[in-house]
Amino acid sequence: MMKEKLRQALRFYFITDDTAPDLGLTEQVRIALEAGATMVQYRNKAFSPRAFEEVSGIRALCRLNGVPFIVNDNIILAKAVSADGVHLGQTDADPAAARSMLGPEAIIGVSISTPDEYEKTDLTHCNYIGTGPVSATTTKDDAKSVIGMSGLESVASKASLPVVAIGGMTAETATEALEQGAAGAAVISYITRAHQPAENAMRFAQSCGCESRSPLRSPWNDEFGLIEKLLTHAPVLQGTEDMIKVGPGDDAALLGSLTRPVITTDTQRENVHFRLEWATLEEVGRKAVEVTLSDLAASFAAPVSIFINLSLPADFSDDSVEELYRGINQGLTQHGCTLGGGNISAASQFSIDLFAIGQGHKDIFPQRSAAKPGDGIYCSGPIGLARAGLEALFRDDHSFETLISAYKRPSARFDAARILAKNGVICATDISDGLAGDAGHIAVASNLTVAFDLTSLVSDPSLTAFCEKYSRSVGDIILSGGDDYELLFTCPPASFEAIQRDLPGAVHVGGCEPYSGTHLANLPPDVSSFQHGKTSG
Repeated sequence: MMKEKLRQALRFYFITDDTAPDLGLTEQVRIALEAGATMVQYRNKAFSPRAFEEVSGIRALCRLNGVPFIVNDNIILAKAVSADGVHLGQTDADPAAARSMLGPEAIIGVSISTPDEYEKTDLTHCNYIGTGPVSATTTKDDAKSVIGMSGLESVASKASLPVVAIGGMTAETATEALEQGAAGAAVISYITRAHQPAENAMRFAQSCGCESRSPLRSPWNDEFGLIEKLLTHAPVLQGTEDMIKVGPGDDAALLGSLTRPVITTDTQRENVHFRLEWATLEEVGRKAVEVTLSDLAASFAAPVSIFINLSLPADFSDDSVEELYRGINQGLTQHGCTLGGGNISAASQFSIDLFAIGQGHKDIFPQRSAAKPGDGIYCSGPIGLARAGLEALFRDDHSFETLISAYKRPSARFDAARILAKNGVICATDISDGLAGDAGHIAVASNLTVAFDLTSLVSDPSLTAFCEKYSRSVGDIILSGGDDYELLFTCPPASFEAIQRDLPGAVHVGGCEPYSGTHLANLPPDVSSFQHGKTSG
């Protein structure tokens, strides 16, 4: 999780109370979430397999409402319920083991009570520190000595990680803890054992500056009702009446007559192609359309209709799907493409499968196998920006918004495709796997050698600044990047002169030569093509 986003999530940190006499754990969490809790920790020292369903339900409730869910102590349970992380005490499992089991994106917290403990604790694999008890607590039998606000401040002033105040917290002491440098306050009995839990939860939220979220989101459970709702918001595009005769709503769509139908498909899978801590659902939906239609652009085909299958886990709400479709509809409207239909299915993991149909160009269907020795190889615009944007996200560095935008918000290059078709280009592909990877596809299909020459490339200033900051090679990022979705094409140099007049952003990146025993020449030895799921997963 990004550092600033994590600090915000730690603000109102609710911990379940497995010994509360009158309030079950699920109801505790519901009250806290409605009040505005920003993180939930499941703590149940008497946990048994019989409680697994309860934990899974709480995990789903948290995800539905965009709140990280943490498990106390039990790394195996955290893994089993796909928790967002785990909180460990000084005598619990090693944070390194938790990181190894839960993965690089897991949130790992550790308890530290004193500056001495802080100095002795290896925080390499940790994301935040829980410090306390700040006040006396009745919910933890093995609680250490009260450290007070001065003890909290002594740890917070030393810590390189955000600190959460724990132990006997109330609305009044939470405010004071934040003033002492804590990023957030953790609360248990002030809510779980109160006469009026909901009222105390609201007071605590107000002291932490958190807004209520009542009513809570509920999971989607009506496939046909949700489809009907989405169809009412589908874009109505002028001039597309002949493209689709019978649209979504029936068992199948009836498209208008296509003389040269071009069909493509794509999959976008959570934690492989995108991460929801990096992108909104609206951005995910828009990019899914652009990525799929990019294959039509590379085929010089005009988009006609797109079909979308959603696989939704139980912790997805109707509101979440509607947000996703706001982005999908933006992409469809941008390119004059209709929504032909689709399907919604329950699944354990969120993914989007898209199928797009286009009308092919009347004369040309560009192919990777059509490159010839003597051709130059060119790109329709700047490349490497998306790869640098992805790396910036991994580094939690949001000072490179131009690069991050290139990764999150690409655009299918139909404008460039029309210019290439007008000039008779017969070999083209979109750059989704990086310049080296996609040039390699052309070289293999055409049985020739692509010799790179990046001397004429002018690096985008943001890319140059990124590479200088992190000691990266601009050339390596350009060659091994991915997700740019510019068009890579070959043609005789004389043809490129005409193309560049209409497409001034197009650049020369190399040439095609007779096969010399290797398909790619002038390539640094450590450069490889982009692979979805390896770099972005």
